[in-house]
Amino acid sequence: MKIYLGADHNGFQYKQDIANYLTSTNYEVVDKGSLSIDPNDDFPQFAARTVTELLGNPDPEAKAILICGSGQGMVMAANRFKGIRASLCWNVEEARASRNDDDSNVLCLSSRYLSSEEVQSIIHTFLNTSFAGAPRFIRRIQALDELS
Repeated sequence: MKIYLGADHNGFQYKQDIANYLTSTNYEVVDKGSLSIDPNDDFPQFAARTVTELLGNPDPEAKAILICGSGQGMVMAANRFKGIRASLCWNVEEARASRNDDDSNVLCLSSRYLSSEEVQSIIHTFLNTSFAGAPRFIRRIQALDELS
């Protein structure tokens, strides 16, 4: 499975750690930046770059992970793109629900408020939970697609 990663300066170190974790667990990682710590960078450019790449991948199993200080900016930016269902997750229960119920394809994380252990657990759960595909869930996703 291909995983696209994006982060601003606040999420840079976590992005590096996540890339190492994913590579060690046999995921294919594509780093869409930031490629260095620049306190003047802005999260929207990395969110846009990352989700645009994800949207161009025909593999429905491909996912993206975005990291910024609070995670809020990344989730706001990512959800501006049609076909993106980004979720800001603070724990494994939210990660599971975002995949099972909402078929989330982008995981957004906070570098300020989550430990690296929590981040790894959330990522593991997100990537290993399948979409349930219940008719009510499909109907809701279709309704979301009609909004954009």
